[in-house]
Amino acid sequence: MAAHSSIEAITRRIVERSKPHREAYLDRVRRAAAKGVHRSTLSCGNLAHGFAVCSPAEKAALAGDVVPNLGIITAYNDMLSAHQPYETFPPIIREAAREAGGVAQVAGGVPAMCDGVTQGQPGMELSLFSRDAIAMAAGIGLSHNMFDAAVFLGICDKIVPGLVIAALTFGHLPSVFIPAGPMTSGLPNDEKSRIRQLYAEGKVGRAELLEAESKSYHGPGTCTFYGTANSNQMLMEIMGFHMPGASFVNPGTPLREALTREAAKRALAITALGNEFTPAGEMIDERSIVNGVVGLHATGGSTNHTMHLVAMARAAGIVLTWQDISELSDTVPLLARVYPNGLADVNHFHAAGGMGFLIKQLLKTGLVHDDVRTVFGQGLAAYTVEARLDENGMVVREESPEESGDPKVLTRIESPFQANGGLKMLHGNLGKGVIKISAVKPERHVIEAPAVVFHDQQELQDAFKKGELNKDFVAVVRFQGPKANGMPELHRLTPPLGVLQDRGFKVALVTDGRMSGASGKVPAAIHVTPEASDGGPIAKIQNGDMIRIDAVNGTLEVLVDAAEFAARPAVEADLTGNDFGMGRELFAPFRQHVGPADQGASVFFA
Repeated sequence: MAAHSSIEAITRRIVERSKPHREAYLDRVRRAAAKGVHRSTLSCGNLAHGFAVCSPAEKAALAGDVVPNLGIITAYNDMLSAHQPYETFPPIIREAAREAGGVAQVAGGVPAMCDGVTQGQPGMELSLFSRDAIAMAAGIGLSHNMFDAAVFLGICDKIVPGLVIAALTFGHLPSVFIPAGPMTSGLPNDEKSRIRQLYAEGKVGRAELLEAESKSYHGPGTCTFYGTANSNQMLMEIMGFHMPGASFVNPGTPLREALTREAAKRALAITALGNEFTPAGEMIDERSIVNGVVGLHATGGSTNHTMHLVAMARAAGIVLTWQDISELSDTVPLLARVYPNGLADVNHFHAAGGMGFLIKQLLKTGLVHDDVRTVFGQGLAAYTVEARLDENGMVVREESPEESGDPKVLTRIESPFQANGGLKMLHGNLGKGVIKISAVKPERHVIEAPAVVFHDQQELQDAFKKGELNKDFVAVVRFQGPKANGMPELHRLTPPLGVLQDRGFKVALVTDGRMSGASGKVPAAIHVTPEASDGGPIAKIQNGDMIRIDAVNGTLEVLVDAAEFAARPAVEADLTGNDFGMGRELFAPFRQHVGPADQGASVFFA
């Protein structure tokens, strides 16, 4: 089916806006690709260093410039549950490459931090910046000029966006992303949330909380709620970077290994040495980016991607704006209910039909572009499938069923859970911001209440424990933007605000920081820009000012006389406490040069 009229119009607008940047980008990609197999440009000394540890047969193959060499960029570490399975992937990929007549080498490793470990800790102030550091680290790995294609092993929050930026920077190379899959289901996410709120109220102790958390995060694989990590996997599939049906197969299963082997062989098949050359920079275009945004809305995905997708697109010379994202939200209905906007986890989503069923529904009414390039070599319709193993242990694909396996988790396009997407953009006299409404009850989509101002999340925690917040209010937590302290997720605010809301109070949050990718039931206007450290209007708010958050009309306002508000000086804060400790001193140049949230909060595209 042809693209929906609104989808087509927004895509055309992005194409026109992006032309100068995209044309210059494609020129660079094509000139790099035209140089051919890059090992031919290396001196004998260069090449000898590059394949010193290879077998004699591999050395002979690589010396001849006729056998493709696959670079592996890995974010493996065994502290992250999602990334621990990657320990065994390089040998599997090397063997698959040999079977396909090629060679594979680990080109480099990239850092991979866990936001779940650093939530509320000083290390969280490195989290957002780790995305750009990951892109640079991957760039170093690929800079050896030894490779005809690359595979990227990454799952979690900033890691996949950083790897995508690297893949598109090396856009003359084909790139395939290989997922590791979600952990099996443990303690239900809503029960985990309940225990967290009880702990915040002092009704259970640390032992009970740790037991609940350990039962929820209990083994190898991605956390099972629908936060940034699983939103990443959805994006990689709907944008064509994954093999069809690969995103949500559990680690340690025969199908997972077979999909990994298949992905490695496919990466070798689409190099310039074959007949299906698919460089990443040509493959990903404006249509692919729009498909990613549509998928994000249809699944109620992570708020973090209002920054990540902007930065990822910009790496390919594509200028995506918050206005584009907002207008797409008005067009795309919500088709998935996965925690926090439902009780199911991502395993239930996959069992209900997963990505194949979702993409099939979106294609029905032209909400995604089918006429895109993918690593699979076909348009997006080829992704309306479920991956299985045949009797020989090979991957086969069956057409996704017409009906959902669980309509409470994944529904048809004809009967959406709500008419618009899970993310809304806000604007007004406080600047611009983002709100995730897929898990917020409709009666809380508009909140008007007096401001209570804080300069860090611990101040709010302390006020809650003292019983000072048993009232209607909008918490304004400022000086949490990228320039101030790296824009940490303010995840520790979720339990106390949830408790206050459950007590019947009208509460909301306004912040220039981030919330978790699993932002939940409390209305939260986040990513407010300009941030307080840039003298943004949020720095002028005073205790008692009436704040209005309107997710229906998309507005964010302080209800103060315009002349009075304009005359107020912007408050300044002492941020020296953010400068040192847990590596924060190493990231001072990032804080100095980072761009605003609506431009991707990046040091590359400031």
